[in-house]
Amino acid sequence: MEKKRCEIDKKYKWKLEDIIKDDETYKEMVTEAKMLIEKIVAMKDDIIKSSNNLLMYLKVDEELSKKVEKINVYSYLYYYQDMSNINGKLYKDMADKLIEEMSTKLSFVRPLLLSCDYELIKGFIKENKELEKYAFALERIFRYKKYTLSEKEEIIIANANNAMSVGSETFEVIDNVDIDLGYIKDENNEKVKLTNSNYVKYCSSKNRNVRKNAFKNMYAFFGKFVNTIATCYIGSIKEHAFNSKVRGYNSYLESSLYNDNISVDFYKEFIEDIHRYIPLLQRYMKVRNKYLGYKSHLYDIYVDLGSSNENIPYEKGKEYVLDALRPLGDKYVSDLALSFKDGWIDVYPNLYKRSGAYQWGTYQVHPYVSLNYENNYDSVSTLAHELGHAMHSYYSDKNNDYNYASYPIFLAEIASTVNEVLIDDYFSKKAENDDEKIYYLSSFLDKVRTTIFRQVMFAEFETKAYEMYENNETLTTDVLCNIYYELNKTYFGKSIIVDEEIKYEWARIPHFYTPFYVYKYATGLITALAITGAILNDDEEMRENYLKFLAAGNSDYPLETLKKCNIDLNDKKFIKNAFGLFKEKLEELESLVDKKVN
Repeated sequence: MEKKRCEIDKKYKWKLEDIIKDDETYKEMVTEAKMLIEKIVAMKDDIIKSSNNLLMYLKVDEELSKKVEKINVYSYLYYYQDMSNINGKLYKDMADKLIEEMSTKLSFVRPLLLSCDYELIKGFIKENKELEKYAFALERIFRYKKYTLSEKEEIIIANANNAMSVGSETFEVIDNVDIDLGYIKDENNEKVKLTNSNYVKYCSSKNRNVRKNAFKNMYAFFGKFVNTIATCYIGSIKEHAFNSKVRGYNSYLESSLYNDNISVDFYKEFIEDIHRYIPLLQRYMKVRNKYLGYKSHLYDIYVDLGSSNENIPYEKGKEYVLDALRPLGDKYVSDLALSFKDGWIDVYPNLYKRSGAYQWGTYQVHPYVSLNYENNYDSVSTLAHELGHAMHSYYSDKNNDYNYASYPIFLAEIASTVNEVLIDDYFSKKAENDDEKIYYLSSFLDKVRTTIFRQVMFAEFETKAYEMYENNETLTTDVLCNIYYELNKTYFGKSIIVDEEIKYEWARIPHFYTPFYVYKYATGLITALAITGAILNDDEEMRENYLKFLAAGNSDYPLETLKKCNIDLNDKKFIKNAFGLFKEKLEELESLVDKKVN
């Protein structure tokens, strides 16, 4: 039975007071934020009259954004640590209303800026040196000139978006609060409550009945509520498609890629490139079948091959992470050690805590990491992953002004997967026998399966769903389930048995409410493999360039930022090299499995 929040030792909880120390301060900040909103409203007629006025607006807007970000991050982290807590819900609602007020009242700003010629703005920057630090931010705004509507229309869209976001909010409640996965029998034949937090543990159990029952219970729940969730998801599609259509984009795919300066062709070609390597995925699944001694079902694909039964308490897990990441250099490891001392990490699961693991934070405050730590290798890997995000945020905040500190999502999964790959390498090198070698080899191959193949399959699913809607084809629950089921059959082929229940899996994927995000996990791992490959070969230049990359923030477009590491994702060699490594590890695994079963 999971503990209540109050039963968790304080040393294993994050320190939210480092963001906002108490209720009184919180209320003061909300009041101050509202005053800053009104201050910008009062500037409306003067913002673009002179370089000084533009500078004054940008400074006030920056101050406002910092306050609202702190309020929002604090509110949601407070809410997520125990989603049944009434105070957390109140904070969350207050933050949502503040952002809604800011969005509505300041919806005039972008149309106002874009009503003038960009040459005027460039003239202001040339005239007033203090504006230079805002130059790239202003350039990015003016890229949207042709997609920005009148002030009146922008107000309507802002209000509409607030109303249409109910789909994602409803899904989050279903997935975190209303979810009831029932009970299963564990490996000791004891009755246990299945939750989002422990699902991974039970679906990777060495006992086939345990993982089968976990799988069946999970998809029985989502099958029961799939019509409700389909309504939520289709509503989310309508929301995002509406935004792209009224602004004049050719598709929502185009509009979602635009901020990163990524072309639709790059996105679609990337999916096609990954498709070429699907035979390697199926070859890996056949090796798994050979090791297990039977043709796998989908509930068998998460069970570990080999064995590493080491019990790894959190304190030991910390030591492993620090040791495994030493190839990144003394400075990185020294800075990383701060995370374990200064209240960055919320370690253990508790009742009604948000499922999964994530990192979040706000400018000029240390990052925050939420875990649901179990004493095993997977939890150590997850700890390293989330601390990768945290260190990216730490260096980005430390080396950039506020406007450029928040790195784009396209780059967000690189630092986390660099850490994961280094953890895999570290444990693989200390393997003492063939069983342990098989375990860590399959761990690496599973990482590629779940982070590249699986995420690209997700990307295909949402691309098909959006294209159907935008082509006025009927989207229903059955259609969504069928798309997802057929994609699973395409990726796995006949290498395993594709259970029909998997058609409901799309309904439990929260990332689909942030459209066209998931493919970035795949580009992130491909990039991470290039970086770690060089660093593990003692490439000092790559080590230095990687730290520069972590410190770059949002100071350039993502593909340009990656060039700091001499990585150009338009060059197909990086995909080829990643799957070359996959094939190399797969052949090593095949040899060990043949040795074991013959």
